[in-house]
Amino acid sequence: MVSSQPGDFFKKHRKVYLDTSVFIYFVERHPHYYDLCDEIFRDIEEGRIEAATSTLTLIEILVQPYRLKKEELVLKFYSLFTTYPHLQWIQLTLGISDLAAKLRAEHNLKTPDAIQIASALSDGATGFVCNDKAFRRVKEIECLILGDWAQKN
Repeated sequence: MVSSQPGDFFKKHRKVYLDTSVFIYFVERHPHYYDLCDEIFRDIEEGRIEAATSTLTLIEILVQPYRLKKEELVLKFYSLFTTYPHLQWIQLTLGISDLAAKLRAEHNLKTPDAIQIASALSDGATGFVCNDKAFRRVKEIECLILGDWAQKN
């Protein structure tokens, strides 16, 4: 299930799950997605939205800074995101792994995507923010695909 209007989406979902792309667009100030991501993180910080993400997100965020040997950027990411108010980090468990395998089989998702969806569902999130059209196949949670929103604005 896919949503195309951020305002309606965030009114409907008190707890949302953020895919890795939201963090990357926010930090890199992406020209098409930064404004929406900035608004999302402001709403999280001020407690208007409860959010969660997987520790898998941290892995994906840190690869490039480690590859470039930019320790100061690694520390910046850690200090910014691991202490962010109203943002919960979901650890991978056996239950999440099993659900991810089922979702991957059913929706033909890549393993990281299946882990993200399984983490969201296991944590009770009802909305999922991402920028991957593969999530259109997922019916278990409503997805806001940033690219769909950006094309309309």
